[in-house]
Amino acid sequence: MPPGGSDAPAPTDAPAPAAAAVTAVDPRLLVREQGFAGYLGEFRRRMRAGDLGSLPVVVGLIVIWAIFQSLNSNFLSAGNLSDISVAMVGTGLIAVGIVFVLLLGEIDLSVGSVSGVAGATFAVLSVTHGMPEWWAMILAVLTGAAAGAIHGFFFARIGVPAFAVTLAGLLFWNGFMLQILGSNGTINLDPEGLVAKLTSYYFSDVAVAYGAALLAVVVHFLSAFFDNRRREAAGVPSRPLSEIVVRTALLAVVAFAVAIMFNQYKGLPLAVLIFLVILVLTDFTLRRTTYGRKVFALGGSVEASRRAGFNVVLVRVSVFAISGTFAAIGGLFIASKITSANQGAGGGELLMNAIAAAVIGGTSLFGGRGRTWNALLGVLVIISIQYGLALQGIASPIQYMITGGVLLATVVIDAITRKTQKTAGRA
Repeated sequence: MPPGGSDAPAPTDAPAPAAAAVTAVDPRLLVREQGFAGYLGEFRRRMRAGDLGSLPVVVGLIVIWAIFQSLNSNFLSAGNLSDISVAMVGTGLIAVGIVFVLLLGEIDLSVGSVSGVAGATFAVLSVTHGMPEWWAMILAVLTGAAAGAIHGFFFARIGVPAFAVTLAGLLFWNGFMLQILGSNGTINLDPEGLVAKLTSYYFSDVAVAYGAALLAVVVHFLSAFFDNRRREAAGVPSRPLSEIVVRTALLAVVAFAVAIMFNQYKGLPLAVLIFLVILVLTDFTLRRTTYGRKVFALGGSVEASRRAGFNVVLVRVSVFAISGTFAAIGGLFIASKITSANQGAGGGELLMNAIAAAVIGGTSLFGGRGRTWNALLGVLVIISIQYGLALQGIASPIQYMITGGVLLATVVIDAITRKTQKTAGRA
């Protein structure tokens, strides 16, 4: 019996660690300590683990631009790049909504038809019935939100597969658009009206483009700096100031290069400015808010999210409402581009291009991985291909085949990446 009459076991000293034992260190902290070599090692580790991020699409975009520039020296001219940037906004906004749905691991096939309904609703209210354009725009966007919420209700509450619900929505809303347009089938918009100026207005003052670039750089630096301070205060891994400065410098180079390009043509397009602001706001929503974390969590595991106390039905319905909202906004920009609403709106390759833009940009079809900035990268690839082939006089069938090939390659990369991440224990 131990001294003192107690039955408790006598305390023992902890065994000495094995000679080859290594104290576990957070790899992110190790990277910071090793400087550039550490970052290079981290990059290699992520590549081996299948964490490719946006690297494939950025490399692909550079290759596409290099090829088309070698075939036609006008491809990278300020005028052509400016036209590409404006042309991509309508499809890009629809793709932003698709990103939200894909994060759940679902699909929305109705966005093309919903975008057409929004354009038709605006045209009927503002042109046919004389409603002020501001109110017509708001009601058109609310129409898209309501359509998306209806799809979300049948999917989340009733349990109908999203594919079936949105396929039915594609047919229903296309018929609804044809009905409200009437027998003429086309309603021309006021070329000097509010919606028409969404894609035709340019800020001719060079200070606007440079000011927007400077604002983006400053906001990025301050956001990263203060986020770093919060992480340091919480005792979690953070980036050194030198890394923040380098990242900010790279952003500055890109931002001011784009500003110079715009100012060499007509100036900063209003459509592009609106698109970038929306991307910033939606990215903040997904990455910095409780709602965004719930969306990612649902894409990872519905059952785990339910057990964590999330209102799964509400989040799912809201995501489809967001998809419908951005489909409507994109539809207004498409109507602005052609200054009319017609029976062909929302049809053709629009749906496939919007989905392809989100996927090509890096959003996973399997859910749980992606950013709204993926919509920008993806739609830039698609529209660049279309404009490049058009400059070469290549017919639309070839454009479809090339875009389809790029989409297939992206999906294959996504599938391989997911398998690699599972093997590495990162998915």
